[in-house]
Amino acid sequence: MNGKLTFDQDTATEYDRGIRRTLPTYDELVRLTTTALRMETSKNANVLVIGAGGGNELLEFGEFNPGWTLTAVDPSKPMLAEARTKVEARIGLSRVDFVLGSAQDVRTNHPFDAASCLLVLHFIEDEEVKAEMLREIRKRLKPGAPFVIASMVGDREDPSFNELFTLWRHSWIDRSSLTEAEVLVMEKTVRALSFVPPNTVEQLLREAGFGRITQFFQTTFFSAWMCVAE
Repeated sequence: MNGKLTFDQDTATEYDRGIRRTLPTYDELVRLTTTALRMETSKNANVLVIGAGGGNELLEFGEFNPGWTLTAVDPSKPMLAEARTKVEARIGLSRVDFVLGSAQDVRTNHPFDAASCLLVLHFIEDEEVKAEMLREIRKRLKPGAPFVIASMVGDREDPSFNELFTLWRHSWIDRSSLTEAEVLVMEKTVRALSFVPPNTVEQLLREAGFGRITQFFQTTFFSAWMCVAE
């Protein structure tokens, strides 16, 4: 494994297994995201899904909400192809529009009723680029539209940051076939991601035009918030 995580074909193929080991409560996060969006929108909502590669949110949103239409956005062609394959097999392609790119590549002339952005923010290195992504999402939402964001977060200066990584490392050692040396190499890659403290995420959301910001989920260094477009 090199020093930077890339979303190539191998990553796309192994994503489902890897994300559930990295985030043991991943499925609960996706289910809670569905509920958070449903609380604030209609049965016929048009939902923007940023970072939809892999397809798990699309399946959850689409199967649990047969009236929703979805716009799935991801910059990785292999990950988006994986999502398309799952969607075609489970819910059909007629309700999902696939966009290869980022939020700024999505149309603005028909604002969305809701949006999600799960496990994307920590892959964006520059804080201003993080902020710009959130602003672009906000531009594409109706006033009052719900938005859920999940990210790895943490303060590298806080001793708890290393404690959580110790738990994460031992979880991989306990629950996978990887050796301790292999897990340590993987940990180095994960530590190189762009961690920011939770209060920074909340500040970025406020500055992008979101309100009623509420953290509803936390597992190790993963957190999620629900909010609405102001």
